[in-house]
Amino acid sequence: MRIIRLSGQERTALFGSLADRGSARYGAYEEAVGQIVEAVKKDGDQALFSYTEQFDHCKTDKETVEVTDQEIREAYESVDPGLLSVIRKALVNIRAFHEKQKRTSWFDTEESGIILGQKITPLNRAGVYVPGGKAFYPSSVLMNIVPARVAGVKEIIMATPPGRDGRVDPAVLAAAKEAGADRIFKMGGAQAVAAMAFGTESIPRVDKIVGPGNVFVALAKKAVFGQVSIDSIAGPSEILVLADDTANPRFAAADLLSQAEHDEMASSVLVTTSMELAEAVNREIEGFLKVLERREIIESSLENYGYILVADTMDDAVEAANEIAPEHLEIMTRDAFTVMTKIRNAGAIFIGDYSSEPLGDYFAGPNHVLPTGGTARFFSPLGVDDFIKKSSIISYSKEALRKVHGDIMEFAAKEGLTAHRNSIKVRFE
Repeated sequence: MRIIRLSGQERTALFGSLADRGSARYGAYEEAVGQIVEAVKKDGDQALFSYTEQFDHCKTDKETVEVTDQEIREAYESVDPGLLSVIRKALVNIRAFHEKQKRTSWFDTEESGIILGQKITPLNRAGVYVPGGKAFYPSSVLMNIVPARVAGVKEIIMATPPGRDGRVDPAVLAAAKEAGADRIFKMGGAQAVAAMAFGTESIPRVDKIVGPGNVFVALAKKAVFGQVSIDSIAGPSEILVLADDTANPRFAAADLLSQAEHDEMASSVLVTTSMELAEAVNREIEGFLKVLERREIIESSLENYGYILVADTMDDAVEAANEIAPEHLEIMTRDAFTVMTKIRNAGAIFIGDYSSEPLGDYFAGPNHVLPTGGTARFFSPLGVDDFIKKSSIISYSKEALRKVHGDIMEFAAKEGLTAHRNSIKVRFE
């Protein structure tokens, strides 16, 4: 990895390239995705099944597009029992964490005759997209379905690409059943997103679409936003390790590589105050690369977006972390909790030598669907709030309104909205 002294001259360009690395590749695919979305919107099932055959090399129809109870039973019979046990243990932690996020409606009543409040209503139907093809992610199934289930969403449907044999990975199906999916459909890519957004003869229309995916899925979610809600436009994965001279270089190197193996666009950054640690981490990375299976992907990722940044002070290092606003932030310093209080921008914060990023990916409980590409400056992890909507409650008695009706009429008059003014005026004629 490149070791760079952190200076004001270089940091702006460097941080900008990290934030833009996902969107930079979108332009080449936008037109194609737009055509797919419009075709599914117009032709429904016909377009959906045609694209499934074209892209997933699998024929589907109204009878086979939805996973059957028999297929789920067969999945349970073939899934590794050890993995199923781990899925169930992880579910306990994930559900317990998200239960603490639940909100309730509230109302304030005043003796003057005023009632104000907020009504919390779960979404009626949510769509969860789960990638398939080259890899399978039962962990993403859990992280996307559980908060929707805890929020009280009435119906949760899941979409995932089928294999050439028309089947879905058994672990994905088992995870979906365990987490509480109501219906599962064999469809992937932009066509699946469009089907859930607009509805087809076979696919019900949803209120919100969540879940990760490739560039086609991301652009399709962007295209249908407004027709439905979405969680975010997910970019390539990223990790930033914030460390001082007390950090274990072997741990830091291993954690940086855990994200680099995702794909060539992933970002792995070490920000440290110690040049000695920087060099030691580099040596450890070279050693790991000799034995890790996804070496080519990792090397490409590190070549593209792997950096070791050496700062003069911990305050400078923290400021760099806040500017990058990483998806995953690990803190390996002598006073990690104090450093944590200075972090403003991060999707998930892992504190201490034994809180490595995969702990959050699979098991601890907090959601692993996190803001990427610097959007942790204003976005949050996926959670229960993503599956509810809020309605304001306003109730005034006649006497309560009488006390303020003149103020409201004056406000409306100043804005030139005479019908607004009249709506108040007629109540006291």
